[in-house]
Amino acid sequence: MTRTALVVRGGWPGHDPVGATDLFVPFLERAGFDVDRRDGPDVYADAALMAGVDLVLQCVSMGSIEPEATAGLRAAVAAGTGLAGWHGGVVDSFRADADYLHLVGAQFAAHPGRPAGEQRHDGHDAFVPYAIRFTEAARDHPITRGLTDFELVTEQYWLLHDDLLDVLATTTREARVGDPWSRPVTSPAVWTRRWGRGRMAVVTPGHSVDVLEHPTVRTLVKRSLLWATRDDAAVHDDAAVRDDAVASGGDAAPDDGRRPGR
Repeated sequence: MTRTALVVRGGWPGHDPVGATDLFVPFLERAGFDVDRRDGPDVYADAALMAGVDLVLQCVSMGSIEPEATAGLRAAVAAGTGLAGWHGGVVDSFRADADYLHLVGAQFAAHPGRPAGEQRHDGHDAFVPYAIRFTEAARDHPITRGLTDFELVTEQYWLLHDDLLDVLATTTREARVGDPWSRPVTSPAVWTRRWGRGRMAVVTPGHSVDVLEHPTVRTLVKRSLLWATRDDAAVHDDAAVRDDAVASGGDAAPDDGRRPGR
């Protein structure tokens, strides 16, 4: 049976919503999804269309949404549609819409960058080296099983969030000399969330395509997309995800465009 993935993209162009989502469209197609690409969230208000959607991959940073669209997305997820994405495309979307924030349970607050005395005004002052560390719950979760802690140099998201998140990985912002916070602050970096019959999965790294191409980040996103649609068997299928070599510290398997076993 063919499944439908709705790819909704737009908002701030600095997160390259088209290039970023196109990175995962071939994977979705090989996994058996018909992919429907839409610019902006208005499609969520189409109840008949949303009733046939198995997965929403959203990449809309900031932007705005009409109340009817928010209600449509909430209804679809509660009825069983999966919702997944990364970075500002999910946790910095529609800042003024409380019902959307209630649905996703987390909101970008800041990404403090280089200390004032080290800023270079080169467009990368928000990029810092940081670690993402998996929680105890991650050991047995299909999205994170076998993966190990890793480091990135990119935006480190500081989030405001509720307690309905099932956190699989965290990142900690240390308190540096001159920072206005007085102790380390830990934010979720990878998590899942249940809403009615629906599943949500979010990965916070993903500022740009090169971050999404990091083998562990790419694996997390691919597994999240499958898990959100309750395709647990495919999440466990190394060949389906094709990046599980990172679990042992090796290079990712080549993505040759062929669906395994077909």
